[in-house]
Amino acid sequence: MVTTPKSKESELGKPTQISDATFEQEVLKADKPVLVDFWATWCGPCRMVGPVLEEIAAENESFKILKLDIDANPITPGRFSVRAIPTMILFKDGREAQRVVGYQPKAKLLETLQQHVAAPKA
Repeated sequence: MVTTPKSKESELGKPTQISDATFEQEVLKADKPVLVDFWATWCGPCRMVGPVLEEIAAENESFKILKLDIDANPITPGRFSVRAIPTMILFKDGREAQRVVGYQPKAKLLETLQQHVAAPKA
């Protein structure tokens, strides 16, 4: 028997791509905290952050992880004063709760975020 996930939100393991057009609905109106990774394909440190975020997404149910390509979506990074990439912003209740700029190892990133979200299940 094949089972399908109840919703896109219930699928763990992969950060989802968003755009300027979907940002408000996916992030600002989300019912749980959302970590947005502002990145670009040409950015080396962004490519280093990708696998870390995939690991966290696979282990975590307390917040969503979304990715926004700044080259394809220039409006949102400007709106939130993203000046360097990678920049990860944790939004909680539609507002910025935490900002992390640059590559962070998984443990350090989780430590930074833990004051705003429940720790992932071990």
